[in-house]
Amino acid sequence: MSHAVRLPCDESTIRSGHGIAVPAGAAGPRVLAAAILGSSLAFIDGTVVSVALPAIAREFRATAIEVQWVVESYALLLSALLLVGGSLGDRFGRRLVYAVGVALFTVASIACGFAPSVRWLIFARSLQGVGGALLIPGALALISASFEPGERGRAIGTWSGFSGITAAIGPLLGGWLVNHSWRWAFLLNVPIAIVVLFLLARVPESRDPAARRLDPVGAALATLGLGGLVYGLIESSQLGWSHPAILTSLALGCGGLVAFVAFEARTESPMLPLDLFRSSDFTGANMLTLFLYGALACVFLFFPLNLIQVQGYSPLEAGAALLPFILILFLFSRWSGRLVERFGARRPLLVGSTLAALGFFLLSVPGIGGSYWKTFFPGILVLGIGMAASIAPLTTAVMNAVGEDHAGIASGVNNAASRVAGLLSIALLGILLANVYGRELERSVNALPLDAGTRQQVLAERDKLASAEPPRGIPAEEAVRVRRAIATAFVAGFRAVCRASAGLALAAALCAWIWIGREPARPANPVVRRDPVKIERR
Repeated sequence: MSHAVRLPCDESTIRSGHGIAVPAGAAGPRVLAAAILGSSLAFIDGTVVSVALPAIAREFRATAIEVQWVVESYALLLSALLLVGGSLGDRFGRRLVYAVGVALFTVASIACGFAPSVRWLIFARSLQGVGGALLIPGALALISASFEPGERGRAIGTWSGFSGITAAIGPLLGGWLVNHSWRWAFLLNVPIAIVVLFLLARVPESRDPAARRLDPVGAALATLGLGGLVYGLIESSQLGWSHPAILTSLALGCGGLVAFVAFEARTESPMLPLDLFRSSDFTGANMLTLFLYGALACVFLFFPLNLIQVQGYSPLEAGAALLPFILILFLFSRWSGRLVERFGARRPLLVGSTLAALGFFLLSVPGIGGSYWKTFFPGILVLGIGMAASIAPLTTAVMNAVGEDHAGIASGVNNAASRVAGLLSIALLGILLANVYGRELERSVNALPLDAGTRQQVLAERDKLASAEPPRGIPAEEAVRVRRAIATAFVAGFRAVCRASAGLALAAALCAWIWIGREPARPANPVVRRDPVKIERR
């Protein structure tokens, strides 16, 4: 999940009040089916990739940095281009852009499925990110444009419910596929996409006659800024902070983001309207998103690695281990919506973020071995309840912080914030995991009765984290001790990540305390979208 867990509503850039809604009529079921199946491509893919990473690392003998790039290459392009994808649909046709996104995502999935090397896979994943940026905003945009206002709420609810079922099936389906081959996890997208494209052929086209102009300069600066930062952070663990390539990359990243903000403040048609951040509720909700969903994405990237590579779970068992979290989100979403109606958004966000922090901490407690129900399930349970208590209040805070005419772009900005959060947190906390792992491995290996050559060979494999193997030819007893040292070191790194994530969740609660509910509430928007399960997934 990660990395796969992409939680705020995928409602980006639905232009409230300007699009021309056409009566659904006979096309209504086709629109819903195309939106549900198309969304499932992204939902299932995110979950499957996180479960498939150990098998990918093993087949390609990939380093931890290469495994991170399998995730980050997708997240980078998706984060940078998500708002542009919604604008393209408004301007050139929502059905057309959605179909292009589905087709590109599918072609990239085929390239992933037949990847001969990890570098090929990373490149194909980046193409998936571009396709996702066109696909993800399109599902709800199609529904919004194809149903009359009186029918739209029910249609969105149907989409949301089926999306929750899809997300719940994802971990088990992904685990089952990876048990056969991780390549099938990507090739599964092909038949689904064919059905979606067939349905779209009979869906009416819609555009927004008042669509904002595109912002290619902003998209380029966002990509440069985020890409520079992520490259510098990830590669620094291998090249070192003082390496010229790292310094140059970080400088370009920071400069690109500063230039992005400056450009968005001056351009007439920004992809990120900075005026929205004059609202303390909107600012607080997006800061909370950065901290809370950054923590979630990072833990759910490394959690399957821990389960499969250290705890000995099969991919199917690892997928099943994630299922309680998704089911809690799905089942308790309406309950959290009632909390908003009774208490407002601030108090549920405070309680939800604090519970999420406790859940992250509980995930840091288990060592190696033990029953799932006594080790990881308590943390998954508390984390799920905390996130379920946070999702509807967060969505409501975002949507009610702005006027109706800006509801679509506000939702899109918040969704993009969640993607950026995962992108940056995986890079940053990946450094923490690698450093703690390296120190613990060196300490453990130096304490073992190994000759200097064997010790050096073990430490040379540290860049592979838990997928490292003992040197060939050493006695069986020594190999067992080395494997134990590798597993223990990874658990120490995972614990550090979980505790850092708990700190991020507490920072999210602090954001709610400082910003949310500090200004008069705007009248509620006609449709307050409460997407019960927002899993990406990446």
